[in-house]
Amino acid sequence: MSKHDRTEDPQREPDERQGAFEDEHAKLSAERDEYLASWQRAQADYQNLRRRIGSDTEAAVGRAKQTLLGELLLVLDYLEMALAAPCTSSEGKNLHAGVEMTRQQLWQVLEREGVALVPLEGRFDPAVHQAVESSVDSDEPAGTLLATLRRGYRMGGQILRPAHVRVAVDGSASAAEAN
Repeated sequence: MSKHDRTEDPQREPDERQGAFEDEHAKLSAERDEYLASWQRAQADYQNLRRRIGSDTEAAVGRAKQTLLGELLLVLDYLEMALAAPCTSSEGKNLHAGVEMTRQQLWQVLEREGVALVPLEGRFDPAVHQAVESSVDSDEPAGTLLATLRRGYRMGGQILRPAHVRVAVDGSASAAEAN
């Protein structure tokens, strides 16, 4: 046996090493791609979570704000009832002036928060009005608002409280309902 026969083929060894390196490279590349995809999914999940928490928080604050504003609207109603009471004495007039200033201040705060009155004139709109009375009025067409019995309020596109209104109805329809 010659010396040459005992040694391994120098051409064959680099090919095997090259194949082993390529296999290892492919394995590491696949692992890297898997980790990258995992990281990207985690990033997307995190962004979705942040958005959902933000919208949930905003909705919770809106619900709490709506409850508070509803209670403040009741206080505003009481102040307006107090202002409707007659006063003849000087003390009564001073009290009336103080109540009026308080009502104005409260209304300014509500306006800054985006609260606005529901329209008090025009046609009945079931989205913003609640018909609590009806009246046969030959001068007005059916569905016309005749009086506001309790003011309604909205904030943005949302109704905080519908307006309680008296609505004109058609006289012939009322007669038919009575029979």
